[in-house]
Amino acid sequence: MSIWIVFTVSLAAALVGFRNYIWFFSVGYGLAIAAIGAALMIGFRGSISLPELLVCILLIVYGLRLAGYLLIREIRSSAYKKILNPEIERSKRMPVGAKMALWLVCGLLYVLMTSPAYFRLHNGTPADIMLWIGFGVMVCGVILEVIADLQKTAAKKKNSRRFVDTGLYRIVRCPNYLGELLLWTGMLLTGTTAVKGVLQWVTALLGYVLIVWVMFSGARRLEIRQDKNYGNDPDYQKYVRTVPIILPFIPLYSVKKYKFLVA
Repeated sequence: MSIWIVFTVSLAAALVGFRNYIWFFSVGYGLAIAAIGAALMIGFRGSISLPELLVCILLIVYGLRLAGYLLIREIRSSAYKKILNPEIERSKRMPVGAKMALWLVCGLLYVLMTSPAYFRLHNGTPADIMLWIGFGVMVCGVILEVIADLQKTAAKKKNSRRFVDTGLYRIVRCPNYLGELLLWTGMLLTGTTAVKGVLQWVTALLGYVLIVWVMFSGARRLEIRQDKNYGNDPDYQKYVRTVPIILPFIPLYSVKKYKFLVA
């Protein structure tokens, strides 16, 4: 199966972003990853091994869960609606050309991110220990995200006006972004023994570097928003001074000063 087919599938799934450009990075992101996982499973059905099949299924489950979670949050959460309303208005004013550019860039990004799985299948590389290790890391990332989302939802039900500092949020302030990093680190690991040639390596590494940048950029935006909402709370001030923002046990407590993370 050609990688151009994967690109087409990614673009088709990301079309929802034309409703609201934020969806290119959220709902469309989840749908595109799920669609790519399904496309790989179907396109290589005659030669796919068990661990490769499990990777594809995990991408489908991850993508559909993420898209569903984001949709439900947008519908049910009044606090999130307040955050989203300015972006909806901005989306209405955004020129079609700008949305087209975002659509193409996001569609390409999702192909780059999943390229290690594609290259392994395309190159016909036999299943090996690195494939299983990578899959295991991916599973850990998805589980971490699910737990973080459930804990945040439960905490906000108890007190919607307070920042979340329970459960996984005692370890890092952005555990869902940490889960994302684990997921895509695992994806890269699945391809380390399968990627061939300079072009394939550049493609796989570029996808990984870009998603790492996206996650830290998201953490920066969240930090700025939370500083605005909770900055006068002494408990919050202590929290941000003592809990790393995204990487556990690494004393990186703030990223808002890093302008290269502006998206």
